[in-house]
Amino acid sequence: MAASEKIRNVGPRSAAWLRQVGVRNIDDLREMGAIEVFARVVKAGFKPSLNLLYAMAGAEDDCHWTALSDERKAVLIQAAEDIQGVAKAKRKALAMGRDPRVVAEMEYNPEPSETDSSDRDD
Repeated sequence: MAASEKIRNVGPRSAAWLRQVGVRNIDDLREMGAIEVFARVVKAGFKPSLNLLYAMAGAEDDCHWTALSDERKAVLIQAAEDIQGVAKAKRKALAMGRDPRVVAEMEYNPEPSETDSSDRDD
């Protein structure tokens, strides 16, 4: 695929999102990687579905997204959940008037509380 051709599996709306995060062709996508591009799309405020991540991964591999292996899909699902979870925590923090960087980190790296002690005698 020539660098100037449209990205395989990606429709016009998704292509517009990709352009807004600096991905204009397959070379850009391959350089950043599907997961990083997905994270940038989410960070830009769009709400992509898992299908966009599958589509970009398929484009990276030069195949239709339905041809992705189950193992690759599992990695993509986990990445999407992580990315969208952080974005959700940041939105929640902003709504609460808190620093979204701190809250997002706490959401995924919570400090153990006194009641969470694993050495309790039950």
